[in-house]
Amino acid sequence: MRHFLFVLAAASLALLPAACGRLPGGSPASEEILTQSSEPDAGFALYQVNRAFLPTVAQWPATGKQERLSWIRGHQGARTQIIQSGDRLTLRIWDSNDNSLLTAVDQKVIQLQDIKVAANGTIFMPYVGNVNVLGLTPDLAREEMQRAIEPIVPSAQVQLSMTEGRNNSVDLISGVARPNTYPMPDRNYTVMGLISAGGGISASLNNPQIRLVRGHHIYGTSIDNLLNNPQLDTLLRGGDRVFVEEDERYFLSFGATGREDLHTFTKDEVSAMDAMSISGGFQDSRADPQGLLILREYASSAVAPGTRGPRQQRVVFTLDLTSADGLFSARTFQIQPGDLVMATESPINDALTISNIIGNFFGVFSAAGVI
Repeated sequence: MRHFLFVLAAASLALLPAACGRLPGGSPASEEILTQSSEPDAGFALYQVNRAFLPTVAQWPATGKQERLSWIRGHQGARTQIIQSGDRLTLRIWDSNDNSLLTAVDQKVIQLQDIKVAANGTIFMPYVGNVNVLGLTPDLAREEMQRAIEPIVPSAQVQLSMTEGRNNSVDLISGVARPNTYPMPDRNYTVMGLISAGGGISASLNNPQIRLVRGHHIYGTSIDNLLNNPQLDTLLRGGDRVFVEEDERYFLSFGATGREDLHTFTKDEVSAMDAMSISGGFQDSRADPQGLLILREYASSAVAPGTRGPRQQRVVFTLDLTSADGLFSARTFQIQPGDLVMATESPINDALTISNIIGNFFGVFSAAGVI
């Protein structure tokens, strides 16, 4: 038994010089990536991220799954509504004449309820015929009807009220407490007003994004951007569709990070330092803070060595978080959707692993001495 234990101890001690090499681990050491990048057929380009390099990479094309949607800036709208086809008008016509064409004996008012504006923008009035009200405000439409009926019933007075139809309503589809179709009270109805009417944004959404569908176009921005920039609170048009969804962009973490996982973006812009925080930081016992790597793949059209693009499609960015410049650069370097954030392992871990093996064997020796 003692002879067998001494053989095991000798074998473990023989492994000690191998600490200078690599043992199998969950992620590579940074020097392995550096070595591969210098090979002619490496297949990727390596860039050290520092203050001098940041302006260059900021000019390179965006990558990953991210919609480059535009947004419509807000402006002041009219406090009145205009009549569209599909709206419904209610007319109350007063006539004090005893021999009125409109009212019966002892009746002073007649009400025409829910007259639908036709597709050509007209409504029908008794004794008058069709009256075009398309594009008029309710006040102007009332005046038009008053002028139309006065030659026939000089003593008549017209009142008008309006209920918005489909062309004066907007759809709030999802991401709020009360999705519904909402009538527009006037032409100054904004996106934020609609969201408020819908009960506000769902608290469960991560970095909520707002989408506005108008005709065949879709516009988008984040709710955070909208709240911080009131000038972006755009006016709605009849028929608009609005929905709020969770930010679908993500990055991956791998290696000696706190969590190896898929992480969704928690805000509009996520820096390398943010990404490390989201993924749980470095594992103190394994990670090499000099070897934080960001792996990214660009489209073939983006390859343009210099300020316009990288040397190759596949790019590895490396950051040294043991220096002040590296730390500041990590706070500025922007993560792109689909990036792989990799914390490399420290080479010293190999020696520590060997030491742990030897320590375990010495523990066995002690136990064997007691037997």
